[in-house]
Amino acid sequence: MKLTKSETIQECEKAFIDTINAGLDRDAIGKMLFEKHSFTLQEEIDYKKGDLVVYNDTIAYKFDFEIKVPLSVIFNRQGECLEVSTTRDNFEEESEDDLLDEKKTAAPSISPEQEGKVAQMASDIADMISEINQPETDPSETKHEDE
Repeated sequence: MKLTKSETIQECEKAFIDTINAGLDRDAIGKMLFEKHSFTLQEEIDYKKGDLVVYNDTIAYKFDFEIKVPLSVIFNRQGECLEVSTTRDNFEEESEDDLLDEKKTAAPSISPEQEGKVAQMASDIADMISEINQPETDPSETKHEDE
């Protein structure tokens, strides 16, 4: 014997879950995500679905979200991964005072050998940039002197 329509129960459960979702502290979720996984969120947390579950013999609520996380990947010219990071330096938020403080800090002294390596690296980078900026020429467009 049915006491109510299953659609009524499902609609009330959905309304109940939506009410709980509306009251969730998204900032607290973002903070826990950072503390546990060192993820900083790029955008808001997108709610996908929620449900009533049994967790360790207790009634609980499960909410599924999708998040967008910034991801930085550094790799060398051979394609080997050097670093993966989910946090980014946010240079836009740096104040002018912070930049001035950094300039006041004395740079560590480097040996002449290290200075030479830095100069060589700078030269190599300049050469790479120059190569990148060179327009590609079509071999059929090059003129020979005897033409």
